[in-house]
Amino acid sequence: MGGTVPRGSPGIVARVTIDSDPTPVTLRWAVRLLRGEAVAVGLVAAWLVWADLTATTTDLTSALLVTAFAVGAAAALWALGGALARRRAGARAPAIVLQLMLLPVGWFMVQGGVAWLGVPLMALGLGVTALLVSTPTTRALGFE
Repeated sequence: MGGTVPRGSPGIVARVTIDSDPTPVTLRWAVRLLRGEAVAVGLVAAWLVWADLTATTTDLTSALLVTAFAVGAAAALWALGGALARRRAGARAPAIVLQLMLLPVGWFMVQGGVAWLGVPLMALGLGVTALLVSTPTTRALGFE
């Protein structure tokens, strides 16, 4: 078997490099908050599934669509958090869009008399957006 390994090859062991550029705090917090939102929306989706199964009278199509939307939103938030944790730059824009969607939701909650929940939702959306567009996060995702 002589001559099957090229000269200068490290053999069967690959070189290991150490990441000297740690993940910035802003990106870590954005990922944590996205994952937290995913868990919260997942809990709402679980409640919706239970409500769909135990309801006596319901518009089945509407109920299933709302439940599917909640499940999809939870999955999207979780996946975007994971992609951002792996520094996938393409995940930033969809994550920002989902965060900005909290603004009209929060506004309509305030208008509907549920300001105690609407105002924090709007603050969360703006806060995570600020973390995602901050300079350290932008640099870590390779936009600079």
